[in-house]
Parts: sequence; structure tokens; C-alpha cells
Amino acid sequence: MKLLNEIVVDNFAGGGGASTGIELAIGRSVDIAINHDPAAIAMHKVNHPESEHYCESVWDVDPREVTKGRPVALCWFSPDCKHFSKAKGGKPVQKEIRGLAWVALRWAAVIKPRVIILENVEEFVTWGPITKDGYPDPKQKGRTFKTFVNALKRQGYAVDWKELRACDYGAPTIRKRFFMIARSDGKPITWPKPTHGDPKTLPVTAKRLKPWRTAGEIIDWSLKCPSIFEREKPLSDNTLKRIAKGIVKFVLNNEPYIAPVTHKTNDHTDEVAAFLAQYYTETSSHEVRGQSLDMPIYTIPTANRYALVTSHLVKFKGQEYGISLEKPFHTVTAGGNNFGEIRAFLTSYYGASIGSDCNEPLHTVTTKDRFGLVTVKGESYQINDIGMRMLEPHELFAAQGFPPEYIIDRDGDGNKMPKTAQVARCGNSVPPPFANYLVRANLPELCGDHGYKEEHQMELKLV
Repeated sequence: MKLLNEIVVDNFAGGGGASTGIELAIGRSVDIAINHDPAAIAMHKVNHPESEHYCESVWDVDPREVTKGRPVALCWFSPDCKHFSKAKGGKPVQKEIRGLAWVALRWAAVIKPRVIILENVEEFVTWGPITKDGYPDPKQKGRTFKTFVNALKRQGYAVDWKELRACDYGAPTIRKRFFMIARSDGKPITWPKPTHGDPKTLPVTAKRLKPWRTAGEIIDWSLKCPSIFEREKPLSDNTLKRIAKGIVKFVLNNEPYIAPVTHKTNDHTDEVAAFLAQYYTETSSHEVRGQSLDMPIYTIPTANRYALVTSHLVKFKGQEYGISLEKPFHTVTAGGNNFGEIRAFLTSYYGASIGSDCNEPLHTVTTKDRFGLVTVKGESYQINDIGMRMLEPHELFAAQGFPPEYIIDRDGDGNKMPKTAQVARCGNSVPPPFANYLVRANLPELCGDHGYKEEHQMELKLV
């Protein structure tokens, strides 16, 4: 009867990524959700109304008071990771934020949950003291982490940790995270086996694993991608260079990603070749910060940096929609969206400037690829237009593995959430498949009919 009274607590609940995964596993909402951010609690509350919510610092929540004497089966912790992450760069860190993970020890000592799961960036294992000027002490790297592990062991917990990738468990993102599992009930710590894998590997070709889900799956193809040549405010030189490099790498090859568009931009658009560009990242002259859509999306941050770039293609038919490369070019007009401008734009990638002024002679013709000739399964196409738009929040949440019905644009009172807040919740979230499979593997008794089959489990030696 003990299991009937046990509760589940999600500390640092955020917008509800871990809670959603836990609910997928156990078939009900978490009992207690704690987070200091009102916007995060608002998103969590509208999706998990049955949970008891505490909008305050985890240190201000008394574990004895909120649990009301009920035993705790699972305590989930996702403390702020930015002061461990390499994405922090060379900026000073805050000791208070790096120390948030210690709240797990407080729960271990006071409440003794059967299972504790802690999620963070992989650099969490480097947790150590910081210097007087606010930087991690390189001579004491990992010292605090070891102290933290030993403190849990002194509370009677077996402890193990591992890095997992979300794409291996059915989320269309490669997001890698550190997980620590600690349990005090004497049962073995169990790590879930991957359910998905690289489509090129034997486990997938032999159908033992499903292929990774791809970035292309989460794109909302019903949304139009505005032409980069018809913008009220022209794109910056760096952005144009980035798009040009992406087109050369991801479109001007024999197997570009062809998107399943549901509309046509103009009368001559037969195909759309698409890729993702990382819009707000710095790039060297030799680097392409982007990716094809046939792989999982890269890690999603708290600020949207992903732009969908579409190259609208028309079948190559001599001078009908373009010109033969063996004949003089048609007149390049000064305005509008036309093939001459696209060719000038693509030419610029190989030169010192961004592109040719439309009132100047076109740059020297050298190779077909230089002017946007695309081959798709033996068929020749020309680029007729280039579109770009930032990914929408619902696409980013889908990439994290959230279910499509998850509410992200309003709170329980109907108040709208701005896109920036939606994206921030997404970037800070735990991909739900992580929590789903970790809970199924380690607490199958809570899952009932949702239980985790033994053939999908992998026991590791306890540390």
C-alpha cells in the first residue's frame, strides 16, 4: 500500500518538460512542482493543473511542509545549468547558481526520496570552487562534484551518472545532457536503452532501433517563407554570406533536402530545397553554421537562433525560366524578385563582396554551381527564389519532444505569452522523452500499464 501514498516532486519545474515526461510514464501529473519564475509556473500550471505549484525559490520551500508526511518516490532536479555550460563562454560565474544542486542533498537528508534524478549539462562533472574573480578554479576542477556525490552516499544513496542524447530516445534534437540517478531503496540503478539511432548504423538497418527523428519533421510547412529579396529591411552582409554558404553546402549538391511544401510561392515553383541556418552565431569565412533537415536539430537555446532557409527551384528549361549558360545573360532588372538577382547573390559567395549591384555587369561566369544549378535525382533545376524565416515556438517545442497538444502560447487565465518567453521556456526545458524513459526504467511500479519492458533496460554497475 506504500506505493499508493507515494508522491512525485519536480524541483526547478520550469515550463514542464520533465513533468511532461514523468506524466507520460506514470499516467498522471507530478504532485508538486516548484519554480521561482512566474512565467514558467504559468506554463506549467496550464498544462499540469492537477499539480500543486510553488512559485518560489527551491531554498524557500520546506520539504517537510510541502510533502505533508507523504513518502516521496521520485524527486527530480534540473538546477540552472548556464553557470556550468561551455555556452557561458569566458564570463564570470555565480557561486549561488552553481550551488543550486545542493538542494537535492537537503531533500535526501530530510525526506529521503526513494529515487533522485538530477539533470544538467555534461560540464556538471567539472563542478568545483571558483576563484576570487569569479572563474572556475582549473586546479580544483571536479572537486565539488566529488563532494556532492560522497554526501549523497553518506545519506545512504547508491549513485551513478551518465550522458544521454535526446535523439536516442525519440526527440528530434541531438541535445546531450548529464543525468545522475541516486536511490536509497536498495534496487539497482537502471539506464534505459536507446530506442532510436543513426540511420546509417547496423542496429537501425537491422531494425533493432528506429532511425533518429529529423529536423524536417518538426517544420511547419504550411507557413510561408518570405523572400529575402522582398524584405523592408535588407538582411545584413553577414547573414547573406551565411545563407550563401548554406546554399552551397546543403542545396547545390546531388541530394538536397526536398521539403513537402503545401503551397507554391510562384507559378513556376516545383520543388523547395531547405536547410537550417544558425542565425545569431558568429562564423568564420570557412565555416557553415547550419544543418540539413535530414538529421535531428542541434541543441535549442533560450533565444531562437534557428532560421529556415528555402531555395525555390524550377526545372531547368533553357530560356523559359532562365537562360542557357552558353548564351548571353538576360537583362538584370533593378527591382523585384528575379533570377538575375539570385544568380548575382550566389556569385557573391566566391568573391570579396556580398553581391553584384544590379546596375553593374554580372560577375564572370565560371561554373554551373556558382549560379545555382541544382541536380535532384538526375533532374536539373534552377534556384528561382530564396526564402528565410525564424523557426516558430511550436516548432522548437516539437523539436524538444513535447507532444503537439502542449499549450505554450497562453496561461490558465487566457493571457498570451510572448514568443520570447515561449522560446526561453523551450530552451530551458528537459526534453520529455528523457524523463519518460528514465522513470519507466527505474520506477516501473509507478507506471502500471505504462510500465517499461525489461528488454528495454540496461543495468550498469553502481558507483
